[in-house]
Amino acid sequence: MDIQKMMRQAQKMQSDMQAVQQQLEAAEVSASAGGGMVTATVTGAKKIKSIKISPDVVDKDDVEMLEDLVTAAVSEAMDKADELAKTEMTKVTGGLGGGLGGLL
Repeated sequence: MDIQKMMRQAQKMQSDMQAVQQQLEAAEVSASAGGGMVTATVTGAKKIKSIKISPDVVDKDDVEMLEDLVTAAVSEAMDKADELAKTEMTKVTGGLGGGLGGLL
């Protein structure tokens, strides 16, 4: 067992993971609700970038529907960001222990 080789591999993996995290911060995913009436865009790091609302869905007598559409769009966009992060980190870790025992 070559400890030096293992250390180099671990350092490379750590460096690769940091690069992926930086890429995720710049990546954007979007999701829509209500047939495209509300669209949420988030980064791969799960920061909300924008929320677009069609004027057609704005009804002062039905604010609850708009709230539900925004919630649905943001939730789906966050799920997509999670999936993107999982996919990209798996490329680096090779799927080690579901993200290195929860460290990711």
